[in-house]
Amino acid sequence: MSDNLTDESEVVTGEVAEPLRRAIGERYLQYALSTIMHRALPDARDGLKPVHRRILYAMRELKLASNGGFRKSAKISGDVMGNYHPHGDAAIYDAMARLAQDFAVRYPLVDGQGNFGNIDGDNPAAARYTEARMTVAAEALLTGLNEDAVDFRDNYDGTLTEPVVLPAAFPNLLANGSTGIAVGMATNIPPHNISELIDACLHMVKTPDVRDETLLNYVQGPDFPTGGIIVEPREMMAKAYATGRGSFRLRAKYEIEDLGRGQWQVVVTEIPYQVPKSRLIEKIAELIQNKRIPILGDVRDESAEDIRLVLEPKSKNVDPDMLMSMMFRYSDLEVRFSMNMNVLIDGRTPKVCSLKEVLRAFLDHRRDVLQRRSNHRLEKIDHRLEVLKGYIIAFLNLDRIIEIIRNEDEPKAVMMAEDWGGGVFLSDVQAEAILNMRLRSLRRLEEMELKREHDALLEERGGLIELLGSEALQWDRICEELRQTKKDFGKGYAGSARRSQFADAVEVEEVPLEAMIEREPVTVVCSKMGWIRAMKGHIALDGALKFKDGDESMYVFHAETTDKLLLLGSNGRFYTILTANLPGGRGMGEPVRLIVDLPNEVEIISLFIHDPAGKRLLASTAGDGFIVPETELLAQTRSGKQALNVRGEVKALVCSKVAGNHVACVGENRKVLIFPIEELPELGRGKGVRLQKYKDGGLSDVRTFDLELGLSWQDPAGRTRTVSEAELGEWLGKRAGTGRMAPRGFPRDNRFN
Repeated sequence: MSDNLTDESEVVTGEVAEPLRRAIGERYLQYALSTIMHRALPDARDGLKPVHRRILYAMRELKLASNGGFRKSAKISGDVMGNYHPHGDAAIYDAMARLAQDFAVRYPLVDGQGNFGNIDGDNPAAARYTEARMTVAAEALLTGLNEDAVDFRDNYDGTLTEPVVLPAAFPNLLANGSTGIAVGMATNIPPHNISELIDACLHMVKTPDVRDETLLNYVQGPDFPTGGIIVEPREMMAKAYATGRGSFRLRAKYEIEDLGRGQWQVVVTEIPYQVPKSRLIEKIAELIQNKRIPILGDVRDESAEDIRLVLEPKSKNVDPDMLMSMMFRYSDLEVRFSMNMNVLIDGRTPKVCSLKEVLRAFLDHRRDVLQRRSNHRLEKIDHRLEVLKGYIIAFLNLDRIIEIIRNEDEPKAVMMAEDWGGGVFLSDVQAEAILNMRLRSLRRLEEMELKREHDALLEERGGLIELLGSEALQWDRICEELRQTKKDFGKGYAGSARRSQFADAVEVEEVPLEAMIEREPVTVVCSKMGWIRAMKGHIALDGALKFKDGDESMYVFHAETTDKLLLLGSNGRFYTILTANLPGGRGMGEPVRLIVDLPNEVEIISLFIHDPAGKRLLASTAGDGFIVPETELLAQTRSGKQALNVRGEVKALVCSKVAGNHVACVGENRKVLIFPIEELPELGRGKGVRLQKYKDGGLSDVRTFDLELGLSWQDPAGRTRTVSEAELGEWLGKRAGTGRMAPRGFPRDNRFN
């Protein structure tokens, strides 16, 4: 029924009737296209999204030149919202604030005064507290806007007009980069160096069919505002620029600072792009607290105007390369910046472009701008030449002109009707210009001056006609403009030098964490309530220990800080704990459930030191079990690793070390069964096989032993009792047998230990 409703039934609203599927599809498609074209993806020609374009245009209308005064940000965002961008003022202000952040934008387009945020991740102050104006770079994007360089369209309510695209004197899309998420597509473009981009453009003009690989001789790679070291191989970068998709490994820049007497510290001077400094320090502090990097002692932020993060090693004997290799691996001192050059070609078609395609779109746009500006100037010259001809006529007949103006009611018509000699008549434009002339300008009507201006305009007009008629001359002019732009934003421009450097990634062979931990003796103490600690040194195992009220000792054993502990829960999962991460023995320790994700309802069955060469016998209350190598029990996460599969009322019961050639089982019915250990399978995980058969009850205990040495246990008085091999004959059998009643003197709790 739902299918029929979706496909065939019609939604009727007033006089509109259409299938529901088509109605929803068309509306969502309109929303998707609106998001793609008007919000998320930048234009390949000027590299701007509509909100940024409208901000710059509104600032131009407010005459906020780079050498002029500042205006309140609230005024700017208010004008943008009211005139061009009918969205929230907070979104507009956020977009404008980002254009002013020199750590977010390679070439800021807004000159901010006040708190516009910082690299720590703090937000800008409210719009009423900050002021702004355009930068020189923003003015370069707007140059020629009043010369019909681009098309204009009506704003959202039709009362004003706004530019469809900006003239853009430099390839802003690649210079400042862009990021955005649309419906079904996204874009992420890193910033680059203007000088390198212009060099690539100049080469493309000379060699239109240039290969993508050749362009990398000019565009070395991204140039991030925060600097850093790019360690991506050149061949991978070439592939990314050729396809428009790829990624770049970016590392922090650091230096080793010598403190004397063999002491040293690492000073980070540049952090990766888009990594908030405060968050980075928090993450590093967590690594220290969790002892993920044992050779790192401390981190300090000594930053002022420049970045200065100090990393102190745990010991002066630590290898600096090893320390930084681990920092790059476990922290955001190394990030991977993904590139996806998905842009709007001609402002309409989204496409993932290569470096060559993006530069080609910019160059084609510059040629279109040049042609439109030239045609606009040509029209202005033609108009001025016509006016100058009228002025010359007026100069030669000044007395008659004055007479007509003084005596005639409609001097314009009379002037246009009169023959000024040789069949020369004034046009409407000429007559209007003469009538609008101020009296003080009459003294300027000198024939030589008028002819000089007339000749200069004719010469300029001839040059423009020649320019418009020759593609080669147009590209020459574009090259001249690009060279001037490079000069403006080159060596003399603040921050023009390349900031991100390149290097090969030096990979240091990773050393296991336990190898970096200083080896010290400790005594591990775990109570029945699950509070665990590591006391320094090997103390007496039978000594008096303090526990919380109602709690008592459960596990006490000697270990070393380099050891790993394995904990088995009644749910059959093993949890791995680093001894070095255990709390000290001054207090009562910490609940083990805070160190690993051991559920509250799960009991601790066993806790022991991991032996890479050892094996364990696992068994459940149902009497099923198997042998597992300890290497299979190590867990990589806090949630542990499942080894013994249990369900329902069945729980894990025993985890005994395999040491011997026979297995001894005792059930809750006090029957004992002994069988060769070869009858048990060795698994990595599973339910196991039947150890002993029961009519009622289940397994009580199981252990392995050497039959030749006999089966031993401790009696209530603490004495060891041993049953020899000869006496054990009646309990020997095959696995899954019922067994016989326990020997005389067997513990009443049915436990071997």
